[in-house]
Amino acid sequence: MKKTLLYSLAVLASITLASCNGDYDDWANPQANEQEAAAAQYGITFTPGSEAVSSMPNEDGIINLVHLNSTNDNVTGYTLRELKVNNEVIEGEINGNDIQVSAKDLEKFLCNNSNSRACKTYDLKVESKVSINLESGDVISINTAGETTGKLTTSPVPAIDENGYYMLGDLNGKSWDATDPQWMTKIADGVYQLKVTTEKEKNWFKFYEGSKYKYEDGDWTYIDSGALGCKENGCEDGSGYIYFNGDSWGKLQTMVIPGAGTWIVTLDMNNLTYSFAKPVLYMAGNANDWKQIDYLSSEDAVKYTGYMYLDGSGFKFCTQPNWDGTNYGGAFFGESEDNIIMTQPAGYYKVDIDLSEKKYELTPITTIGIIGDATVNGWSGDDINMNYVPYNKETKEGRYWEVKGITLKTGVIKFRANDDWAINWGGELDNLTSKGNPANIAVEEGKYDIKLYPWADGYAKCEMTKK
Repeated sequence: MKKTLLYSLAVLASITLASCNGDYDDWANPQANEQEAAAAQYGITFTPGSEAVSSMPNEDGIINLVHLNSTNDNVTGYTLRELKVNNEVIEGEINGNDIQVSAKDLEKFLCNNSNSRACKTYDLKVESKVSINLESGDVISINTAGETTGKLTTSPVPAIDENGYYMLGDLNGKSWDATDPQWMTKIADGVYQLKVTTEKEKNWFKFYEGSKYKYEDGDWTYIDSGALGCKENGCEDGSGYIYFNGDSWGKLQTMVIPGAGTWIVTLDMNNLTYSFAKPVLYMAGNANDWKQIDYLSSEDAVKYTGYMYLDGSGFKFCTQPNWDGTNYGGAFFGESEDNIIMTQPAGYYKVDIDLSEKKYELTPITTIGIIGDATVNGWSGDDINMNYVPYNKETKEGRYWEVKGITLKTGVIKFRANDDWAINWGGELDNLTSKGNPANIAVEEGKYDIKLYPWADGYAKCEMTKK
């Protein structure tokens, strides 16, 4: 009866206030102030949880990340509305007065954000948003999140093997021949690389620690103790994390390189990552501010092709996206200068390199245009020419061809150079190719802004923005 009377008086007071205060006209948006007042009224505080500073592996797999408290006896609990760690949403749950997270999920979240499985300590900025559950059964929302901090030290990982690493598998015609390991070359501290050839549709492989190479009487036991693999058996991802024996993330499995060809395989034991891809060279020169951001791709690691802007102030080709690998300058190609100094005018070029012959060829590209039955001119008419946007050293943007406000019909298009079919691009927009006779690109009717990045196979792409 007492509660009912109090509620009735509160309602009456609010009605009276609403009728008397004619000057107040912001009834459409009173919520924010009410919520902040509620937070203060119920004395809600957010403090680091008992395990906000933790190391992996965690004993029970659960981390008490945030502790909630209230000075009001009417508060019986909380409902988690949102949890962010380092500005990104993460799954969590309320247990009593604690906000808890899965230790493994938090570790993977941090590793994924840094692209590294290295054992290190991460600082945590934690933002929590909750609702308050009252003894009366009401729920009070809090509009502002409480902020706390924490630290997580990720799981220990294998030390870098002083004897290096090798590969076994369907590589270089060896078919898991443990008597002939394929040793990787150290290209930087903790980073190893190997050029391999494959012949099958699926080519299985693993990495192995060099200090555990011992093969006698067909016994793989010791070799397998140093095996390094991936998360899923038969994984064909071109890159991923390394899994090892006794890994808390799961059991190591065997990777697959899909298809025949030549590949560059990289193992980074600093971050416990691997990758494999078709061979690539990078061009760095005056035209791109001496950054390794222009590409030449290859199928055999001997002959490379790419498309880029060059000028007469010099450039080089590099095996790494920095200067740590092999760099091919003028001397390599029999020229007197350290850098390659072209005699042709500055402009856009198709660049062909043959490392075995120590030669390069530059084919001028004066125009790139759009052609197809989706254009106003069709297949037999003139190309719709695009404009080249050079690299801007200040904004770090450019290196593409563009046309704005082009009207297309439903149909297909292709891109081609010099109003001719000797060089043309087609296929998927995010993976264009210039090899052979690439597929037409299907488009829908509309007006578009189009950016074409011809670059090299494996890197070429197109952005079509419908207006």
